[in-house]
Amino acid sequence: MRRDRRWITLWHAALILGLAALSSGCAGVAAWFATPTPTPTYTPTVTPTPTETPTPTRTPTPTLTPTPTLTPTMTPTPTLTPTPTFDFPDITVSVEQAHCRFGPGTAYLHAFTVYQGQHAEVHGRNDFNTWLWVLFDGEPRHCWIAASVTQVDGDVRTVAVAQTRLPQSTLYGPPTGVRAARQGDQVFVSWEPVWMTEDDYRGYMIEAYVCQNGAYLWTAVAIDGTSATFTDQPGCSQPSNGRLYTVEKHGYTNSVPIPWP
Repeated sequence: MRRDRRWITLWHAALILGLAALSSGCAGVAAWFATPTPTPTYTPTVTPTPTETPTPTRTPTPTLTPTPTLTPTMTPTPTLTPTPTFDFPDITVSVEQAHCRFGPGTAYLHAFTVYQGQHAEVHGRNDFNTWLWVLFDGEPRHCWIAASVTQVDGDVRTVAVAQTRLPQSTLYGPPTGVRAARQGDQVFVSWEPVWMTEDDYRGYMIEAYVCQNGAYLWTAVAIDGTSATFTDQPGCSQPSNGRLYTVEKHGYTNSVPIPWP
């Protein structure tokens, strides 16, 4: 009986082993013939290469381009042509001695005496070229000399008509009470006397423009007294006129206009 049980047990074991083997073989055959389950393909994910963040480039501070220094071109200095120096006319005193005066006429005070052979330059003249305003060599001031007592070298018409000032005196006052009256062509002028010392007294002087024979003439008259008469005719476009001075040895007072009739 035990023997039968052992045999049955062995048979069971063999059966189980056979079934297990069969099951294993069928599974292998099924596995062989079955459609294989696809193995998932690994698609690699492309990891982007990190872009380098550019390092900020410093914009260079602009360098100032120096302005080129211009080398000046030397312009040749023009040669200056010297302006010719004006050649004043000259005079030489032709008489033994002569007066040089403060004005163009014998009515004016004596300035100083000049002598034969003395030289001067002519710097001015009167309207008629009869009196010359000159500067003698070595003298500090000009004076007037009559052309008739000189020898002239040059053309005195090249110099201007000179308007000169008289030396002024304040020791005495100008005349007062100046009046004028006309009778035909004659004009009578009078004034009150001015007291002066005998040493200083040089009288009076009138400078006047009068019309004679249709010409408008200038004249200067020295007067020892308190009246003077002038010939003054019609026929000139400009009015006649005159002025009166007190004269003392040092010079002239301010002038007083004459109320010319």
